Amino acid sequence: MRSAIRNGELVREDQAVLPVTYREVQYSYSVYEALRITDSHVVHLDDHLKRLKESCRAILLSHPFSDDLIASSLHALIEKDGIANATARILIVGGKSPLFFITYTDLLTYPESYYSEGVGVTLYYGERFLPQAKTSNLLMQYLALKEAESKGAFEALLVDRKGQVLEGTRSNFYGISGTRIYTAPDEFVLSGITRISVLKAAEELGFEIVYTPPTATNLHMFDSLFLSSTSMGALPVASVNGNPVKKDKWDAIHSICALERKWE
Repeated sequence: MRSAIRNGELVREDQAVLPVTYREVQYSYSVYEALRITDSHVVHLDDHLKRLKESCRAILLSHPFSDDLIASSLHALIEKDGIANATARILIVGGKSPLFFITYTDLLTYPESYYSEGVGVTLYYGERFLPQAKTSNLLMQYLALKEAESKGAFEALLVDRKGQVLEGTRSNFYGISGTRIYTAPDEFVLSGITRISVLKAAEELGFEIVYTPPTATNLHMFDSLFLSSTSMGALPVASVNGNPVKKDKWDAIHSICALERKWE
């Protein structure tokens, strides 16, 4: 059986459980981070710990767990189970007696065909609550992704009341037009750890970043569209609601992805 971390202590995975009578569990008053472990190395650990604290501050969740405790617990888990490649999840639940867990699953990867052929996405009209905080309040994302998958799509893009396409349920979103990349401003979305690296890579490759989101009505005008996340890197979009979109800048997307992964 796999191991896990509960409040800084190594336990069996089946002991990393939440008390169902805990009010904060019932209200999903919690924040989380998902991290890549490759060759026993935690990718962008400091950045994830920083965002974890920022998410806590955004929802006034105070906890007694230091960055050093979380980091040392994660490394102890890697050593105990001999973890080489995995996706780890840090969860902090608030309340009078805060709880902190680290669990892991097999490393999430995608077929090479997703990068060479692109993926399909759908549009879902809804706005994420407190977009700058990575909380466990994920019902809308779950429903949007479930609807997308029922239509054979890989991801659902969230469209706000102004018709702006801000982000995916589990990804950030971009449109390329010439030498410019359009994406939502940080205050409108969860500024993913990989998003920061993707935008840096794009700038190094000569792109100008424009913090104006694409809209549901102009997606067809972009030279290419793509997604990014911790597990995806940078992934090209082939269709929106079943309608093909342009592929003119796919080579650039692949270059951005390769550079971002190189920095890991």
